[in-house]
Amino acid sequence: MDNVDLSVLKQVLAWREGGHHVVLGTVTRTWGSAPRPIGSVVAVRGDGQIVGSVSGGCIEDDLIDKVRNGALGLAKPEVVRYGVGAEEATRFGLPCGGTLELVLEPVGEQSKLSELVERLARGELVRRELHLRTGEVTLTPPGDGDVLQLTETTLVTTHGPCWRLLLIGAGQMTQYIATMARALDYDVIVCDPRDEYAEGFCIDGARLVRGMPDDVVVELRPDGHTAVIALTHDPKLDDLALMEALRGPAFYIGAIGSRVNQARRKQRLGEHFGLTDEQLTRLHGPVGIKNGARTPPEIAVSILAQLTAVRYGYVIPDPVQVTPAAPGAEAGCVV
Repeated sequence: MDNVDLSVLKQVLAWREGGHHVVLGTVTRTWGSAPRPIGSVVAVRGDGQIVGSVSGGCIEDDLIDKVRNGALGLAKPEVVRYGVGAEEATRFGLPCGGTLELVLEPVGEQSKLSELVERLARGELVRRELHLRTGEVTLTPPGDGDVLQLTETTLVTTHGPCWRLLLIGAGQMTQYIATMARALDYDVIVCDPRDEYAEGFCIDGARLVRGMPDDVVVELRPDGHTAVIALTHDPKLDDLALMEALRGPAFYIGAIGSRVNQARRKQRLGEHFGLTDEQLTRLHGPVGIKNGARTPPEIAVSILAQLTAVRYGYVIPDPVQVTPAAPGAEAGCVV
């Protein structure tokens, strides 16, 4: 579940506190291209107000009409499909022959959304099991490999931060990256043992740890949903983190610095820490896509754009500047 969908749950709670009837829809299956991934949610209030998205808008319009006409006065969860045939696909904005499947559930105390949101606010990963025959919900810690699963009797979804980002250094650049990464559904951990940087660091939703970077990486146990980015420009800190990260399965490992500094860093990591050429090729540096970024927030956008591309399996080639920079563009730090 991403932060957009978490905001949907919070709005549902607010509507319920106001005494409104609410129907919550969860995407459980798609055929063909789909504008929102499986697990995305939408909520429709009894008077037709809507929050969230599961399509380009046409399905939402249909849900609103059904709610206003009383067709969604559900007593228990219901599985519905849109776009089975070519005519419906065109009507609902789906590709010809495409299908979108939703589970619609009437929200009540049995939905346990309040407890779910509270646990998500604490950074927990939560498994939600919705019993289709009764609407009752069970919340438990997730098991290994938990994914959305719909059977004849239950809908199982996993909620919470599925992606982790470890940032080495609590400087200005980290402030921007951490803030933006939280909006991209990363559980952000910032490591900095230096008092002068750690004191006063405060990013809503990000955790600050004060251990040495290599120890923090080992304790974090990076997996295929973890990214590690070194941002201090201090080899004593950055190299320690990279040394441990490159030995594990993190999906993205990057370090700030020029191409010359990156070459020197790889040489150090190979000669002093025994990293292999295969491990060193996994290091992204200079970190971020080349887009002319100069200011810290621009560089943060560059880094997170590359992180997103790697996360979804895309390789972005180096761009070629075809027009002069806009008038007034200031020279500055580049990654």
